[in-house]
Amino acid sequence: MNHDNVLLYAVGDVSVNREKPESIMALAQPTLKQADVLFGQMECHLSERGAPGENVSISIAPSHPRNVAALTCVGFDVMAAASNHTLDFGKEALRDTVANLRKNGIIVVGVGENIDEARQPAIIERKATRIGFLDYCTVLPKGYEARPDKPGAAPLRASTAYEQVDWQAGMPPRVLSFAHQEDLAAMLNDIKKLRPEVDVLVLSMHWGIHYIPSLIAMYQKEVAHAAIDAGVDLILGHHTHILKGIEVYKGKVIFHSLANFAYDHGPIEKVRLSPTWKNLRWDMDPEYPSYPFPADSRKTIIAKCVMSNKKIQNVRYLPVMINKQSQPEVLSRSDKRSAEVFDYMAWLCKDQQLATAFSRDGDEVLICT
Repeated sequence: MNHDNVLLYAVGDVSVNREKPESIMALAQPTLKQADVLFGQMECHLSERGAPGENVSISIAPSHPRNVAALTCVGFDVMAAASNHTLDFGKEALRDTVANLRKNGIIVVGVGENIDEARQPAIIERKATRIGFLDYCTVLPKGYEARPDKPGAAPLRASTAYEQVDWQAGMPPRVLSFAHQEDLAAMLNDIKKLRPEVDVLVLSMHWGIHYIPSLIAMYQKEVAHAAIDAGVDLILGHHTHILKGIEVYKGKVIFHSLANFAYDHGPIEKVRLSPTWKNLRWDMDPEYPSYPFPADSRKTIIAKCVMSNKKIQNVRYLPVMINKQSQPEVLSRSDKRSAEVFDYMAWLCKDQQLATAFSRDGDEVLICT
């Protein structure tokens, strides 16, 4: 290992609700501790206040503030918080969450007391390399967006249209989706302001089509390509609860979804199921009592970005599997489950015609750019 390199590790959704929060990271801790910068997506509140609002599609009781220990025990540096759950339990729960993270040395991006604060970047310097992070959400319930006089998340909304492609009645239409142009312009302005201040610019996006395997929405490529054209070096997507393909655009890597990483609902009877959960009707496996997701949600990854000379040298991923205790388990190449994750990712890319090439490098998978 080159000790002059800067290692950024990134994971997807984190939501912890257990008596011993450190236990959920126990198997991944040795790997995550190798990072110079560790990034994740904050999917839950850390608060004892608040009540579910009228726009909440799925409510999970806020995690006790002690659950921040799941993050501190492995050394998270940055948590993205712009999501469809940002205001599930109101302004007080959001404020408590942000305060709790900051008190424990974790920088929060994507949310704030107003829109200007929600759009503020995080900048971390390691070994003379300055890394900037911006965070946005496209899947916001109505009223969850931050405004000049209201707390919330940094929005990058999208709209949907349907195009008939077959004259026969009842045939599926083509689904079209487009980024909200004012939100997109605001994001591009944020990127252009941040670009001269950092060596590496990372964009975090809570976006995409959840639970449906492989499918990437049209607006995701519109947003990702515009962001890279404006100066972004790496895109970290999350929200969909399952892996999505990895795209390479102009030599820059786009993780369309990092999937779940450390996700523990607690007792399922305390969860109010969303319409999606009911409509897709996957079987909840009793052997995964605190992880009521489809089987594909057990496959996940850690994104690894290697920087030197103040630039990204390569990007790779580490195959991971969620076990029956909801713990992410980093897999060695000799573990047959590693090949299962590798083959699944290759299929995701092929299905969406991403033409991404991968090569094995020990236990890791190099993304060929």
